[in-house]
Amino acid sequence: MAGEMSFTRVLIANRGEIARRIQRGCHKLGLESVAVFSDADREAPFVAEADHAVCIGGAAPADSYLNVEAILDAARATGAGAVHPGYGFLSENAGFAAAVEAAGLVFIGPSAAAIARMGSKIEAKAAAEDAGVPVLPGYRGEDQSDARLLEEARMLGTPFLVKASAGGGGRGMRLVSDLSGASEAIASARAEAQGAFGDPAVFLERYAPRARHVEVQVFGDCHGNVLHLGDRDCSLQRNHQKLIEEAPAADLPEALRDEMRAASVRLAQAIGYRSAGTVEYLYDSERCEYYFLEMNTRLQVEHPVTEAITGIDLVEWQLRIARGETLTLAQSDVQFNGHAIEVRIAAENPAENFRPETGKITLWAPPAGIRLDSGVAAGSIVSHHYDSMLAKLISHAPDRAGAIRQAIAAIDAFAVGGVGLNLSYQRALLNHPDFHAFRHHTSGLAELFPDGWAEPTPKAEDACLAAIALHLHRTPAGASPWDSLGSWRLTARAGLPGAAFYWNASEEDPIRVTQTGAGLTAKLPYGQSITTETVTLTGDRLSGRIDGVPFSRVAHVERSGNHWRVHLQTPAGMSVTDLRSLEDQHLARASGGSGGADLLTAPMPGAVAEVRVAPGDRVKAGDTLVVLEAMKLLQSLRAPVGGVVAEIYCAQGDTVAGNAPLVKLDPEEET
Repeated sequence: MAGEMSFTRVLIANRGEIARRIQRGCHKLGLESVAVFSDADREAPFVAEADHAVCIGGAAPADSYLNVEAILDAARATGAGAVHPGYGFLSENAGFAAAVEAAGLVFIGPSAAAIARMGSKIEAKAAAEDAGVPVLPGYRGEDQSDARLLEEARMLGTPFLVKASAGGGGRGMRLVSDLSGASEAIASARAEAQGAFGDPAVFLERYAPRARHVEVQVFGDCHGNVLHLGDRDCSLQRNHQKLIEEAPAADLPEALRDEMRAASVRLAQAIGYRSAGTVEYLYDSERCEYYFLEMNTRLQVEHPVTEAITGIDLVEWQLRIARGETLTLAQSDVQFNGHAIEVRIAAENPAENFRPETGKITLWAPPAGIRLDSGVAAGSIVSHHYDSMLAKLISHAPDRAGAIRQAIAAIDAFAVGGVGLNLSYQRALLNHPDFHAFRHHTSGLAELFPDGWAEPTPKAEDACLAAIALHLHRTPAGASPWDSLGSWRLTARAGLPGAAFYWNASEEDPIRVTQTGAGLTAKLPYGQSITTETVTLTGDRLSGRIDGVPFSRVAHVERSGNHWRVHLQTPAGMSVTDLRSLEDQHLARASGGSGGADLLTAPMPGAVAEVRVAPGDRVKAGDTLVVLEAMKLLQSLRAPVGGVVAEIYCAQGDTVAGNAPLVKLDPEEET
């Protein structure tokens, strides 16, 4: 692409928060935006906020956001002159970039040739070597025979990684610590790579334990100019998916930082790169060495931290470069100010193996005074069809410690209801001493939480206030308990105040709420209690006094299945408490408590990826019966009890609703 390219309308081939981010960039330059959306996203904020919107298919990504022809048809129908792919989906698909340009449209990103070259990790490492960029020792040859790979493995020595040449995200990757497992690791990596990317090619690479993930943002125009916009650290990862990112990368030797940045520019120049791109490295702090990992030929999820410290709008420059403009910035013009941290906010439950959360968002009250890139709002439906990340919280302060404090304060003020988020887990990561002391690394979550991570237990005061909030929600001010007896139980002697009882899911004995003058007293089963004065619940705000000291907290109460759920703002962030009223408790006891321990149900909507049992099979408690795919993650659903498989209600490929029955067991009798 050379010369000026004219377009006034941009189709955004993506969804959620990145679609809204690109819309803002378009509006800044006076460009119109076109949203394409699936049936599942019809009511999403990015659709409502676009200048034009076109439905391109069903909820499944293959029917919509990965449907190249439908996207191009939408561009033609709306008169769009350019296409921005965002990240994920088709953003690093060389065939899509070529199809966009073949249709006479401008692809807002690098050339199809650059995407293809960097999309093959084998070719990308060869290009890095040619540009004088350090790479990890390993084997990247064309001979993919078992004999050659095993021989190269023996020469490389353990530990090493078997990695898919195509794709990313940890798919097709296996760690080999003992050569006896090399053959199996190669076979399974090949199979996964073939299934995920349609390419079974793998390569071998020395494993660098305790390495950090450091990356450099580069930018190039259509006239051969390339510069870097600094570096980022993305070492806090789970299953090779980033959790928290920061800029600049902290605790790097300055000489090595300069060398890494220069190497990134050199590589981008060597491949004729244009638009935004990221060169990723592993940094071995023990050896004080860095190695090329890969190049992402698109806008990164974590681009806001670079924008925060440079003051440069990356999306604006992507659009300007796509129009053929020359970079007006010299490297010396790029100045770095302070420190920024991005926290990825996802709909998942970290305390239950990061189980995806789906449903309707009933409350969305993010903190003020801090950048939030969000794809949802109150009323949004979180679907199992797409990635669990809903938003990104970005803090910016003069130094790293200040950015951490600002991010934690923002998490503590973030109020949400209807769908669980990973905020408490992210707060724990930000507070961890290893993160503060730069001891974290790409595979270090197990070291941060050696006994696993559990949701913090609410303090006594918070548990009491949750019960009081529920009580006020069910008995509004001025209402008589006789209007709806609900949880009320009258005492034996007339004239004494009544009491309401609420059962926590983890407690056999209830929390007791009683009227005390103008306030309410809540007493926990183990004796602790608080007494409130002039307490009220107005909307989602619980206010009153405790021991004469005023308080005011967000308190959102909602019905969730067979119980109540209270989202309460606490000094340590939002807590979630599940409570049962007296009626709920009676109904639970009448139905046998758990609703049938012999029945495996779907914890969320999803697609059945695998059924591992057949009728008549004998299983033990904890055996995997069904594998469910939701939000791009595979969930192993395990037998609740031991017994014999009586009935199976699903098959591979089925789409099931939350709480749908999957497998019926005949439990083994205890002897």
